[in-house]
Amino acid sequence: MKVLVTGGAGFIGSHVVDLYLENGYRVVVLDDLTTGRISNLNPAATFYKVDIRSPQVSEIFEKEKPDYVNHHAAQVDVRRSVAEPHFDAEVNILGSLNLIECAKRFHVKRFIYISSGGAAYGEPVYLPCDEDHPVNPICQYGASKHTVEHYLYMYQVNYGLNYTVLRYPNVYGPRQDPNGEAGVVAIFTGKMLNHEQVIINGDGNQVRDFVHVRDCARANILVTQREDVNGIYNLGANHGTSINEVFHILKRITGYQQEVVHGPAKLGETYRIYLDASKAGRDFGWEPSFSLEEGLKDVVSYFRAAEMKQ
Repeated sequence: MKVLVTGGAGFIGSHVVDLYLENGYRVVVLDDLTTGRISNLNPAATFYKVDIRSPQVSEIFEKEKPDYVNHHAAQVDVRRSVAEPHFDAEVNILGSLNLIECAKRFHVKRFIYISSGGAAYGEPVYLPCDEDHPVNPICQYGASKHTVEHYLYMYQVNYGLNYTVLRYPNVYGPRQDPNGEAGVVAIFTGKMLNHEQVIINGDGNQVRDFVHVRDCARANILVTQREDVNGIYNLGANHGTSINEVFHILKRITGYQQEVVHGPAKLGETYRIYLDASKAGRDFGWEPSFSLEEGLKDVVSYFRAAEMKQ
């Protein structure tokens, strides 16, 4: 079986590629390397440097004839989505539609789409958010990611394209870029190991659920292996952790000596959210295996060995 993974040179996508290969799948990677890294690419995968909006995507589908599509590529910067909503929609909606059309045309068995649990739900009405929670995003990124879910439903009803949506929580782990628009775990770890000032946007009482990247990658394998897993699924820790708590755990692990400084909150950022992933547990046996403490120790070890040498 062959899987086409978009964003397969990125932080999360590269872990998904590795796990597919370990499980005997042939893998084709599409990545324009805007945020992905060549160093993340598994050499056993076939690689095309291409934008998901490109007409070349159709040629790749025709040549490679994938059985499955795993769509991780996206514009993921919330602040850029607010500042450049047209660009965000072009990549996340039109780029995804390009892939969906190709999947329909070339008879793909299943389209696995990575959506956002943290950004799509908006400010929660109740916690933890399950899949029936109202979807009211408060940033353009959340709106663009959710829009594609409607296209997938439509293409299943009208054309028989099977799909699975995985709504991710805050994902952290090895290969996450500590610079620029990254998750707080990577940013904090990079700053702490370089003895630089850590700044928390807002008061630090924002709550998220944090799931290790290898746990998220495992969910992708599980849904690919099952023919009966259709529709939308949350991934999450089923409980929340504040940004202040993450700071203090990492401070202890790294031996960081400085105190935190607080900056202005981000526009469009949900204040408090965590997801109910019990449906994923019932339908395909997924639950997180890393505790937050174990996962953060893994990140610090990786950064000390890899990122701090660059």
